[in-house]
Amino acid sequence: MFCGSLRRPVRRPSEDVADLIDVGANLTHDSFRDDLAEVIERAAGSGVRRLIVTGTSLAASAAAVALSRSSPDTLWATAGVHPHSAADYDDAVEDALRLLLRDPRVVAAGECGLDYHRDYAPRDVQRRAFARQLELAAASGRPLFLHQRDAHGDFLALLREQGSRLPGGVAHCFTNGPAEVAEYLGIGLYIGITGWICDERRASELRAAVACIPLDRIVVETDSPYLLPRTLRPLPRSRRNEPGMLPEIVRTLAGFMGRSPEVVAEATTRNAEKLFGLSSGLQ
Repeated sequence: MFCGSLRRPVRRPSEDVADLIDVGANLTHDSFRDDLAEVIERAAGSGVRRLIVTGTSLAASAAAVALSRSSPDTLWATAGVHPHSAADYDDAVEDALRLLLRDPRVVAAGECGLDYHRDYAPRDVQRRAFARQLELAAASGRPLFLHQRDAHGDFLALLREQGSRLPGGVAHCFTNGPAEVAEYLGIGLYIGITGWICDERRASELRAAVACIPLDRIVVETDSPYLLPRTLRPLPRSRRNEPGMLPEIVRTLAGFMGRSPEVVAEATTRNAEKLFGLSSGLQ
């Protein structure tokens, strides 16, 4: 299949997709408050044995770190300020983030970036907060967990300003097409695929783009509790996504890549281990 083409997925539900790593799960979200232990247990039972808990504000980042300490063989954390909260970013927040990024439980700086879709913070404020977090990442040596929506040009320009100072990262929840894939790969980013790939209503660009992503540059994530894979049968009543649903994403992704789920699972796990410095093998 050539880059940018779109084909009917080849489904191989019997393939082994064990030992997956969910590189982005919002496990500090209120929807997990009453059954988080069961959620993590279900994930392990589905072959998702390692998870990275996303930090989206100073408070959420601190909570993600604390949660990761409760299960050190299973959970890790990111630390950053999401563009929706960019107006909260100040010197005190930056100092606190700098300390969090030194914590061995923190494997990435973020979630940070630009979001011009909702504009919850003014765009100039978003750009300043993002630029400062890029500086933090460069100083800390932590890879980036990046958010971009409807802001591709400014996002790419800020990343290019830092150039080789940045320690790599992942374009989290990538939803765009082949042209954007090429540009992100060109600056050394990994591409994060979520349940968006399972959405027949809005994933046509992404489904065409995944053929352009080399196996050694792709990782998978649920972004739970968001982006429930629409291909799941039956769909859960709660419509809450959780890490145990990652195999459905891998199988759907594999179909559009023209690969077996086992090959994609092995590659994405190996890539996550390399990018985030996680130990290899079952934990």
